[in-house]
Amino acid sequence: MRFKSKIKPANRINAKQSPRSRSYYILMNKRRHNIILLVLIILGIGFIALTALVALLPTSGLDIEFSHYIQSRQNPVLDKIMYLISTPGYTPEAPIMIVATSLLFLLFKYKKAAGYTLLTALSGLLSTIVKALVNRPRPSKDIVRIVFETSQKSFPSGHMMFYVIFFGFMIVLMFQLEGVAKWVRTVVIVISLFFIFTIPVSRIYLGAHWFTDVLGGFLLGLPSLYVLAWLYLRKKADDTEAPKPEVV
Repeated sequence: MRFKSKIKPANRINAKQSPRSRSYYILMNKRRHNIILLVLIILGIGFIALTALVALLPTSGLDIEFSHYIQSRQNPVLDKIMYLISTPGYTPEAPIMIVATSLLFLLFKYKKAAGYTLLTALSGLLSTIVKALVNRPRPSKDIVRIVFETSQKSFPSGHMMFYVIFFGFMIVLMFQLEGVAKWVRTVVIVISLFFIFTIPVSRIYLGAHWFTDVLGGFLLGLPSLYVLAWLYLRKKADDTEAPKPEVV
């Protein structure tokens, strides 16, 4: 009986490929890496420029206008929905979610995924350091409606950064882990995308952040997610780290 390899020929260089095919594969890989590097550089420059802007101008007309627009549609039900969207990013909810997710991976013998999931907690440390350096005040009651009081500084949004890193990494894992049921992958990806795309609105609606805060969290979170995903993907999990070795 012959078994077909799960690795597509386009994803690897083997002896059967012609020199021309190998050269094309190498060229495309180089172009892909160059594009990723360019995007990361643009994100880095954007974050530095945005940091300088909010340091010089802590309260801008753009931020105020954006907050007033988001908060113009208010009602008690929406207050609760927006708070629920932000809940996974608070303490102790965020650490509990990280540890519970890691234990779940460990229960199903995805040891490598479990370990790297715990690393998403470092986003809190990184955002706290940047917050202390920039020292931007939170939105005040005399300018916007404060639905939920917060204590730390404002820039960048720790929620935005954490959601990009944690839920973004869940999406990476769902595309990577062998043996995970298709319906589970779909549910996790949909939920993760929901939180990533709704958290900016939630933080502004609750009066916890300015628009530039959540933008800063996104600009810092995306390169952080890339580093975490790169560290995870550079070596495929073997049969001691996952129930099925990663081959894709």
